[in-house]
Amino acid sequence: MSDERCDVLIVGGGPAGATCARELRRAGLDVAILDKKTFPRDKVCAGWVTPLVLNTLEIDTADYVRDRVLQPISGFRSGMIGDGAVEVDYPQVVSYGIRRCEFDDYLLRRSDARLLLGEPLKTMERRNGEWLINDHLRTPLVIGAGGHFCPVAKQLGARVGSGEPVVAAKEIEFEMTPTQREACRVDARRPELYFCNDLKGYGWIFRKGDYLNIGLGREDNHRLGDHIDAFMDWLKRSGRIPADIDHRFKGHAYLLYAHGDRPLIRDGVLLIGDAAGLAYPQSGEGIRPAIESAVMAPQPLRVRPCSRPGRLSAGAAPCALSPAAGSALRSAGDQRPQPDTGRIAPAPGRAAAEESLVYPPRGAGPLVSARASAAVAHRGLGARPA
Repeated sequence: MSDERCDVLIVGGGPAGATCARELRRAGLDVAILDKKTFPRDKVCAGWVTPLVLNTLEIDTADYVRDRVLQPISGFRSGMIGDGAVEVDYPQVVSYGIRRCEFDDYLLRRSDARLLLGEPLKTMERRNGEWLINDHLRTPLVIGAGGHFCPVAKQLGARVGSGEPVVAAKEIEFEMTPTQREACRVDARRPELYFCNDLKGYGWIFRKGDYLNIGLGREDNHRLGDHIDAFMDWLKRSGRIPADIDHRFKGHAYLLYAHGDRPLIRDGVLLIGDAAGLAYPQSGEGIRPAIESAVMAPQPLRVRPCSRPGRLSAGAAPCALSPAAGSALRSAGDQRPQPDTGRIAPAPGRAAAEESLVYPPRGAGPLVSARASAAVAHRGLGARPA
């Protein structure tokens, strides 16, 4: 039996992988997505996206909300753990809350790619100018979109899980009981951010309709469990959350752009999203640079479609990567968003601090610039004490 083939194999079915697949399918390429999980699946993440991300993804919000959570955000409550807080409100929606189990599955299903779900990347061998994946799939191009621990990044020489300076985080998301909903004092329109006293991280509470998301992330993972326990105890004592919430958090890690030095490209291989370490250093936001890199990736690829859309082809044409690909993707991590306008520009000084509150603390998890955001909270920026 002959091996299966495709023009491009994407490893990882999250937002970066699904978005890149959709762009490549639009160009007429035969694309397959490989992911060790089946979808929908749970994903550790605070779950915030901006209007600009939704626009880039061309998501019809009216259609999306029919059977999925899309919680408008128009303010924030922020302070220090164990201390008071201030509330900041904006005249317009600045972000949306999503559930990653729904959001990721939605993007994946509409990608129009061949889905190879429930299959991990086990082997990746270079043979005759193409890649042989798991001893049965041949492709000239592999795109790694499997997050921080992406096996394709390891293939490129990244020190995955060893020696890289990462942000560590843990969170829980669950559907509240009627009693818990009544006891929860968190306003769904106003997520809450509370910064650690050493300003090396922060905890958050985010209500999405009947769902509650709680988590904490830090620039180091030293005693992360102790920080989470103290944060939860304080939230319960202060009455912000119901007292009967379980503490069984799930963890994850990711690279900030400023800390990442992973190789992004080699012959027939490319990294995007968290696999490339593109999260914004000021906010920790990961979904937007993941989406941007996914949209950018197909542009510098010099590829020639060779197969019929929607099917694994019997033969794949040669595929080469432009040298511009790596620098183009790195630029996604160099840019800062302007939430009000959708423009990308530097955001120095107070503007950067204010933006850290307006722009969510990582669509895929946490670490905002704690120093900047704490400064915003204490200086006020039009906020009212809470």
